[in-house]
Amino acid sequence: MSNPISLDLFLEDRAHEQFLVPLVQRIAREEKIPFSERVRSARGGHGRALSELRLYQTLVTKGFTSRPDLLIVGIDGNCKTFAKAKKAIEGEVLPSFSARLVVACPDPHVERWYLADPESFKAVVGRAPPLGKKKCDRGHYKGVLANTVRKAGHPSTLGGIEFARDLVRAMDLFRAGKNDRSLKAFVDNLRSSLRTLRPLERERPE
Repeated sequence: MSNPISLDLFLEDRAHEQFLVPLVQRIAREEKIPFSERVRSARGGHGRALSELRLYQTLVTKGFTSRPDLLIVGIDGNCKTFAKAKKAIEGEVLPSFSARLVVACPDPHVERWYLADPESFKAVVGRAPPLGKKKCDRGHYKGVLANTVRKAGHPSTLGGIEFARDLVRAMDLFRAGKNDRSLKAFVDNLRSSLRTLRPLERERPE
């Protein structure tokens, strides 16, 4: 049996973790690639994720922890263009990790990814969210998510992120990607990176 591909994740907060971990798992399974994921950081916001990433790279370089096959970093775009947000993350990554990097930059915030496919959202939650035009207000999509869950009759104990795994499972990624280009960019980049690893994965000794 082939050894699994190793995936290390550095994420901004719990909302990123609840959504991105099952999304990564779904895509790896769809690509039929055995994998193991480790969430290295998912608390404390943007700055904490990047500081933990810098420390982690130092530890890997010095041999204190293993080097992953893919390094996934998820940071909100905060209304920058995807290219600018991606460049900011790439600036924190050492050259020896750059070929292993996959960037997730929800634009403007990760809660918009939860809402990206209103049809499957309604099937899971019971009410379609009013996606509307993109807005940069920090709390806008967090409020839309929580309010839609509440109006559907659910106690919104975690602001709606408790539905993340079911939403990811039900989501039509093609339709969601048409509604949110930053989500499409992440899904496409992850698939492409996993596919480049597939021949290497097959060659590993059992």
